[in-house]
Amino acid sequence: EQLIPIVNKLQDAFTQMGVHMTLDLPQIAVVGGQSAGKSSVLENFVGRDFLPRGSGIVTRRPLILQLINATTEHAEFLHCKGKQFVDFDDVRREIEAETDRVTGSNKGISNIPINLRVYSPNVLNLTLIDLPGLTKVPIGDQPPDIEHQIRGMILQFIKRESCLILAVTPANTDLANSDALKLSKEVDPQGIRTIGVITKLDLMDEGTDARDILENKLLPLRRGYIGVVNRSQKDIDGRKDIKAALAAERKFFLSHPSYRHIADRLGTPFLQRVLNQQLTNHIRDTLPGLRDKLQKQYLTLEKDVEQFKNFRPDDPAIKTKAMLQMVQQLTTDFEQTIEGSGSAQINTNELSGGAKINRLFHERFPFEIVKMEFDEKELRREIAFAIRNIHGIRVGLFTPDMAFEAIVKKQISRLKEPCLKCVDLVVTELSSVVRNCADKMSPYPRLKEEVERIIATQVRQREQRCKEQICLLIDCELAYMNTNHEDFIGFANAQNQSESSVKTGKHGALGNQVIRKGFMCIHNLGIMKGGSRDYWFVLTSESISWYKDEDEKEKKFMLPLDGLKLRDVEQGFMSKSHKFALFNPEGRNVYKDFKQLELSCETVDEVDSWKASFLRAGVYPEKQADQENQESSVTSSMDPQLERQVETIRNLVDSYMKIVTKTTKDLVPKTIMHMVINNCKVFINGELLAHIYASGDQSKLMEEAPHEALKREEMIKMYHACKEALRIIGDISMATVSTPVPPPVKNDWLASVGNPRLSPPSPGGVRKAAPTISSVASRAPPPPPSTNRPVPIIPHRPGTGAPPMPPSRPGPGALPPPLIPTR
Repeated sequence: EQLIPIVNKLQDAFTQMGVHMTLDLPQIAVVGGQSAGKSSVLENFVGRDFLPRGSGIVTRRPLILQLINATTEHAEFLHCKGKQFVDFDDVRREIEAETDRVTGSNKGISNIPINLRVYSPNVLNLTLIDLPGLTKVPIGDQPPDIEHQIRGMILQFIKRESCLILAVTPANTDLANSDALKLSKEVDPQGIRTIGVITKLDLMDEGTDARDILENKLLPLRRGYIGVVNRSQKDIDGRKDIKAALAAERKFFLSHPSYRHIADRLGTPFLQRVLNQQLTNHIRDTLPGLRDKLQKQYLTLEKDVEQFKNFRPDDPAIKTKAMLQMVQQLTTDFEQTIEGSGSAQINTNELSGGAKINRLFHERFPFEIVKMEFDEKELRREIAFAIRNIHGIRVGLFTPDMAFEAIVKKQISRLKEPCLKCVDLVVTELSSVVRNCADKMSPYPRLKEEVERIIATQVRQREQRCKEQICLLIDCELAYMNTNHEDFIGFANAQNQSESSVKTGKHGALGNQVIRKGFMCIHNLGIMKGGSRDYWFVLTSESISWYKDEDEKEKKFMLPLDGLKLRDVEQGFMSKSHKFALFNPEGRNVYKDFKQLELSCETVDEVDSWKASFLRAGVYPEKQADQENQESSVTSSMDPQLERQVETIRNLVDSYMKIVTKTTKDLVPKTIMHMVINNCKVFINGELLAHIYASGDQSKLMEEAPHEALKREEMIKMYHACKEALRIIGDISMATVSTPVPPPVKNDWLASVGNPRLSPPSPGGVRKAAPTISSVASRAPPPPPSTNRPVPIIPHRPGTGAPPMPPSRPGPGALPPPLIPTR
């Protein structure tokens, strides 16, 4: 009765929050011999007659009884879904019928449980388990191994840590033979969850009592024993109700000379109180965890609810304010994403916004330009044809500069493609930034859609203008060849320049500096080593080395970059990695016995980044073939004079194209930045609002998404429920106390239950001097009690000379005063 309101309050608070409260109250199982009174003990908790009872084996299937606190009283079976039983006599008949249906009517047993739910305002949400009694001799249809079967069935339930065990033993049998205690000891050796219950105290032989057991002196248990008196079969047949039975039980204990001094620690109500306290302890143990969980939820909700507190969705002023705030937020977010910032919303998983555009400008774009590098053989052929065609029918003595112009123009016009591709890549990233920044407008889907549309239109217009501007740049380069440029080698130098100095690589220019470090996977390690492995690579301007890990202590190999080229390797089927390879165009082995070193990274971006770094180190893609390699095949069909002229033009083209690509690499990013990105920033900052207002009805734009209003209500509801639940938990912590677990007792007697020599006497022999069983149960005079209270003077019990036990309960360590025989 004390716990029901507490648990109900908690359950209600959590139900309001829509949170499933995992307050798993312990199950209570009754274990004991056949006809020990297990079903009666359980019935007393529920306060209703509904379990079959009688002599012999009555409970032949486990009954899982779920008590559920509800406003009305009725019962439901899992096997009769939807059918409600209001009369508890019908419940008993249904249990009997269901037992017979599975086990037959001739005493057979089954481990298939019957699930019964009892809804009542007078119960706690608890699970009680009524188990078949332990029996040894099979009767009727019972199998020969009946004892093992029932034992296994019981263990299955009581071995769970969350199960309280009521070990029921009748007082008119020898406690030392109690199977219930033996089984409990097996699964709960510490005795923390076992409570001893002694039944049938009214049926003991005249002149005997179970006082020593109930005082926990004979065969002590950590949680002690509680005596109960159930209704007799005669009472049950005579329909004696449970309330009358509880009153009769109380009268029995108060009037019995051996029990009246401990009457307040006996009886069904006290057993209920003990179990109640156990459940309270359990609830109190789970409260701190629940409180922490709620506290976290409460704090996160508090921030969100703050903005909703004064929110009235139909107020136009609030809508206008919200719109202005969101546009302002979009402006700030966009600027921070492009310019970079120290704000909390930094993406820590991948490059985005300004950082990604920066990489497009300085890694991807230069790489695209180099990738379109010309085929040396083809270029020389073109130069040769150009020279001959310019000379026409005459034999040319001088190198014609028109050939230079024709070839250079052809090369410059090829730059358009990578430049325009760069614009496309930047615009794609910019659109993605706008989309991410507009995400905060998702409560107003129409506004979000409109904003995205307005900005996208502006970006598209600027993209077009930017592409026109870049084409204009290329056209300007084509319009006039500035051969007076300070970086241009000039005609004389081109002629004098020896072949050996015309190398595509720029080794030595950088010094041997580190260009890049990072992990890559080497793929051609051979099958013996598992096919592939990640290594830490260090790329310098002269070599690439790899180590076991980033500590750079264990160097695996160092490969000089001289004469190496890059090529893409086809991705294998289902392969997630993106590969490229380093190889030697002359066909020499690059690494051990391999003609090429295959490397891979997880993303295309990483591969592009590495390729760009290799470019800086002078390792070019495969297309740009080596001059010395190609030369012989071209020159074999040329006369020496033409060959010299081709070489001169080739050097001039090379020098001039370096100037053009350098200018292009510099100007294209600047143009994109000015014409697209900065313009977009200015547009969002200054003109976006005007466009929104011009686009039509603001009230329509600011219509909330239906799920948003719902989300807001839910959040506010959750917030209040959370607050309430925290308050309730606080109240419960104040209103309840938890009791410590009793100290361990010396219960090694349980281990020797099977040894007849050591078994203690039956409860009937208490009046005689009992043999020594354990130090706790011995009759030797104990040391004086540890408390300072004097032992009270006790009046002699009528009919005997021995003084009874004092009414005060001994402390955990103290032994009760001895019984001194007078005769």
